[in-house]
Amino acid sequence: MKIIRHPNVYLVGRSSVDQSEIDRFLADHDVSGWTTDTDIAAEVLPEVAGRLCYMSFKKPRPGGNSAYLGHIKEVGHGSVLEHSVWNFIITGVSRSFTHELVRHRAGFGYSQLSQRYVDESVADFVEPDCIATDPELHEVWKTAAAHAQEAYIKLVQGLQAKFETVEDKTLRRKMARQAARSILPNATETKIFVTANARSLRHFIELRCNEHAEVEIREVAAQMLEILQKEAPSVFGDYEFVDLPDMTRAAKTPHRKV
Repeated sequence: MKIIRHPNVYLVGRSSVDQSEIDRFLADHDVSGWTTDTDIAAEVLPEVAGRLCYMSFKKPRPGGNSAYLGHIKEVGHGSVLEHSVWNFIITGVSRSFTHELVRHRAGFGYSQLSQRYVDESVADFVEPDCIATDPELHEVWKTAAAHAQEAYIKLVQGLQAKFETVEDKTLRRKMARQAARSILPNATETKIFVTANARSLRHFIELRCNEHAEVEIREVAAQMLEILQKEAPSVFGDYEFVDLPDMTRAAKTPHRKV
């Protein structure tokens, strides 16, 4: 049984811009000479969307992408941030984490590892630091996780025998695993593919990269913010990290609820 202590976040996709189509749109509307000073798609798209609302390409104010998106955040015109999207794979997280994560619905899409199809007899388990750093509590936790996994294996074996009359082998395995998974704890490691837009990600970060959030989801939110600040500094650069007593980080911004 492998014990995992920290999550991993992989950025696997991002928005792109078709500049030729933007140029064609501008030409069709008698706009010439407008350019932005960023080549980051996630910054270009909300600027174009925002300027389109007022057709302010000919007399762009404020000038510069960073200043423009800074003004967007100041006035709370967050809808234009919904046009920038990122795709993440998150691993090394518990089912407790994903139960909280999927509560974020607006602007998010999810695809999670299926316990009905995947054999969890070789599953890993995610241990909270506050338990792992206490030898006595660690042993209690480790023993419970090991017993649960042993019970899962026995249940799968017994259920496959129980369903032996089912001709389809894949269906038989699925029927056994979907029932046996009921014994597995929230600590069971899982993997999830997440797609979200910038506005929804800001909301997620404000709620979950917060000192009052649960430690595991706070660590994931901090990793995502770190990635996003490199990806689109004009969108996420207003957040500042704050060190917490438990050695984790929170994030704060003057532009809340954009």
